[in-house]
Amino acid sequence: MKTTSLAATLATVAIVGSVEAQDTYEWRMATGWGGGPLMDIGAQAFADRLELLSDGRMKVEVFQGGAIGEPLKVTDSVRRGIADMGHTWPGYDWGRDTTAVAFGGFAGTMDDERMMHWLYEGGGVELWKEWRQEEFGVVGMPLFTRTAETFLNSRKKVQSLEDLEGLKLRTAGAWIDMSKELGASPVTTAGDEIYPMLERGVIDATEWGTPWEDTYPKFYEVTDYIIVPGVHQPVAPFELQVNQEVWDSLNERDRQLIETAAELTTLKAWMKVGHESAAAMKLFEEEGLEIVELDPEVQVKAREIGIEWANKQSQENEWFDRVWESQREFEKLWADAESYRRLVPETRALGLDTE
Repeated sequence: MKTTSLAATLATVAIVGSVEAQDTYEWRMATGWGGGPLMDIGAQAFADRLELLSDGRMKVEVFQGGAIGEPLKVTDSVRRGIADMGHTWPGYDWGRDTTAVAFGGFAGTMDDERMMHWLYEGGGVELWKEWRQEEFGVVGMPLFTRTAETFLNSRKKVQSLEDLEGLKLRTAGAWIDMSKELGASPVTTAGDEIYPMLERGVIDATEWGTPWEDTYPKFYEVTDYIIVPGVHQPVAPFELQVNQEVWDSLNERDRQLIETAAELTTLKAWMKVGHESAAAMKLFEEEGLEIVELDPEVQVKAREIGIEWANKQSQENEWFDRVWESQREFEKLWADAESYRRLVPETRALGLDTE
C-alpha cells in the first residue's frame, strides 16, 4: 500500500488552499461608447478575456457611454472612483495635457504598424503608464487600436484645400485646432449626436473612425462622399484606465493578467479593424457613395501642420517632449523599413492590382 508523506500532504493542502484563497473581483467600467466595434471588440472583449484568463475571478461590467459619468470625461470618473475602470480615447484629455494626443494619435503620428511596434517594443507602453499615473492619478495602457481613419464622411465633396474652407466639421482632440489651419470650421460632440447633426445639415462632415467603424453609425445613409486617406489620424490607440486604489490593491500576478488581457485585445482589434475596413469600402461603393482621394497638397499640408504643432508642444510641455522624442527616434530606426519589408511589384505579379 502506497503511503503519502506528511510533507507531501501539507504541500498539497497549501496549494489547494492558495488556489481557493485567491481574491475575486467585480468592477464597473465606464466607456464613451453606445455600441459598435469600440464596445464589442474593445471594452467588452477585454472584460470577457480577463474573466477567461482569471478563471472567472475577475469580472468587469461594461457600461455604455453616459451610464457612469460623462462619455468624454471617463478619466475623471475613474480617477474619482465613480468607475473602477474606463475605456476611452486618450486624446479626449488633450485640453488638460496635450501629451494625450501623442499617445492617441494625430496628424503628425507614425502609421499604425510603427505605432504598434513603438508601443509594445519601443517603450511606449511604459511611458504611457508613467505619464497617466504622474499627471492624472490613474493607471493607463493601450486597449484597442485603429488603422488609419476615414478622413471624412461628408455631404460635400472635399478634395482640395479650397474645399475645406468654411467646412462645418465634427472632430475631436488636437485636430480641432489643426483643421482650422486648413480653413475648416470644427466643432466637437459625442458620437451619438453626429448622425442627426449630419442629417439636419448642422454639420457638413464628420471624422469618426476607420471605414469599418463608420458603418455602425451608418453615416453613409446621410452623406454622399467618403474622403480618404485619414491623414488627420493615421492611427488611434484607445485606452484602458484603472483606478489607482483598485490597482494598488492587486498583487503582481493579477496586474499582469489585466495587462495581458489588454494587450491581446489590442492586437486582435488591430487585425480585425484592418480586415473589415477593406469590406467596408466595398459597401460604400455599393451604397452609391463616391470615394474621393485627397489631393497630395492637402495630405502634405496636414502632415506639416501636425509636426509643427508637435514641435511647439515639445517646447512647452516636458512630458510631450519625452514622448515625441521617443517616437521620432523610433521612426528614424524604421526609416528604411520599406526597402527590406515590402515587395513593390508583388500586387501586380499576382494579378491583384485593380488598375
